[in-house]
Amino acid sequence: CALQPTECFLSQSEDKPESTVKAKRRRKKKISDILEKSAPKPGVPADLQNLLSQHFSENRSVIELEELKLSDSCFLPANDLTHSFSSYLKEICPKWAKLRKNHKEKKSVVMLVICSSALRSLDLIKSMTAFKGDCRVLKLFAKHIKIKEQMNMLEKGVFHIGVGTPGRIKALVEQDGLCLNSTKYMILDWNWRDQKLRRMMDIPEV
Repeated sequence: CALQPTECFLSQSEDKPESTVKAKRRRKKKISDILEKSAPKPGVPADLQNLLSQHFSENRSVIELEELKLSDSCFLPANDLTHSFSSYLKEICPKWAKLRKNHKEKKSVVMLVICSSALRSLDLIKSMTAFKGDCRVLKLFAKHIKIKEQMNMLEKGVFHIGVGTPGRIKALVEQDGLCLNSTKYMILDWNWRDQKLRRMMDIPEV
């Protein structure tokens, strides 16, 4: 009995065939239901390794794919979701004060934090106050900031932490505005979800 109004509503739709409407309804349900019900869990090295393999499998040989694999020693312990951002950074980087003091190179950062949006970048910058001390943090996203401004800042000053989005960070690296030789830590904001409930790694462009 409860299904009858739904069927009646679908059959009255003049603009779209019933099958199209049902298909769209199914797709919407898949996004909201599956992503909403998937509980946050700590990322593991295999998560990133699998994504890299999937992304490059079509245009890389087996040997090239093997070279892309990172050893387990490249990975730090994932946040077990009990930490604040600052307390997590303190745990994985206990000698931050010394690293910060010794960093003198321009066009580079010691720590690179990658997340999916400018607003999220700002939130993370605020939440790392207890960790960063008096070091210099650079915003590496496109919103309201031109890439030339960021390149000039990197060229003229010494920055310790960069927080930004994949697209802008990639552009800075490609245009030789950001050098990664001095980067010792790369943090991926793995579990945060946007308004559509997507994690950074769920976004095709990323």
